[in-house]
Amino acid sequence: MIVANRARGEAELNAGGRIFTLRLTLGALAEIEDGLSLSDLSEIEARLKKLRAADLAIVAAALMRGGGHGISPVEVLRLAAPLPELVRVVAEAFGGQDTKGEAASPAAPFPGTAGSRSD
Repeated sequence: MIVANRARGEAELNAGGRIFTLRLTLGALAEIEDGLSLSDLSEIEARLKKLRAADLAIVAAALMRGGGHGISPVEVLRLAAPLPELVRVVAEAFGGQDTKGEAASPAAPFPGTAGSRSD
């Protein structure tokens, strides 16, 4: 059994008995940016708040490819997964809710940035 590694930006989707790992990678971000026709990464948050079904499929497919699955947006639309579950898992991959519905713990700040301490 594979368990999602939240520290790596992973989440798991069970679709019809098949487990898919969704991983937020730089490549997935680039695919999302391109697939949603965004001019830069700063537009992702606003666009994800007004997501269409086709957009969700683009985002989920990019995250699944980041997790090592060769899947297209069209194939995502055919998955046997409830829509609320797919939305939850995509949000989880972006650092949203964990599998218990609790806020995911934020990643530790990079050394030298605001919020880090070097005592």
